Amino acid sequence: MSEGNQQRMRCAWCGDDPLYVRYHDEEWGRPVHDDRRLFEMLILEGAQAGLSWITILRKRAAYRRAFDRFDARKIAKYGAAKKRALLADAGIVRNRLKIDAAVTNARAFLAVQKEFGSFDTYIWQFVGGHPRINRPAAHRGVPASTRESDAMSRDLKKRGFRFVGSTICYAFMQATGMVDDHVRTCFRRS
Repeated sequence: MSEGNQQRMRCAWCGDDPLYVRYHDEEWGRPVHDDRRLFEMLILEGAQAGLSWITILRKRAAYRRAFDRFDARKIAKYGAAKKRALLADAGIVRNRLKIDAAVTNARAFLAVQKEFGSFDTYIWQFVGGHPRINRPAAHRGVPASTRESDAMSRDLKKRGFRFVGSTICYAFMQATGMVDDHVRTCFRRS
């Protein structure tokens, strides 16, 4: 049991770190339909590859500042000078491949918006437009990927997105409420 807001039972993965607890309680597993927020989570999940999610949460404010509050139109125009500035920004993960992927993904994101009318319309099709509600008994019962995240990953890659493997896609699905993997004893379960 994690303590905090009224001694509520939570998913064990969030532990007792106040930032993690707030993320768990207020964001994780809640459906997101705002394109900018969906784009933010896609970029942050890609930045997390090989790192812990708490590392990215601690850097999220710096990411929002450095990446123009995740305005895909601005990010799509980033050139060499802006990428060099990002590589020098200690507030974010300074990885050239991940920074390049953010710019590439912004361009692909805009193309998807143009084709589907919104990224929301496109991305939610992978779960039929409604959250998948799972009830694992414990966190160890949560998969790292599913056939839906496999399909999402394949399609995103086909459209030019990078850092969108199936595991990253599943984490994105959890973060944006496309799937709800709160354990049975968690107060946030649907």
